[in-house]
Amino acid sequence: MEATEVRELVLAAMPEATVDVVLEGGHYTLTVVSEGFVGVRPVARQQSVYAPLAAAIAAGTIHAVNIRALTPEEANG
Repeated sequence: MEATEVRELVLAAMPEATVDVVLEGGHYTLTVVSEGFVGVRPVARQQSVYAPLAAAIAAGTIHAVNIRALTPEEANG
């Protein structure tokens, strides 16, 4: 699966987010920045990004995912 396809899956579930996907040797690194993460525990943030990818992961289309789920404030330092 191409990085753009992974990005589109996440954006379909979180249209307000900024999503960056880097694909290196079958390993996807996602950085998702959303105002919706404000006040949300880190595990819940990860779960909300993981959810739209679950079917592709279960099918073996996506093998390894690293997720950084940040608020805009966290992303800007």
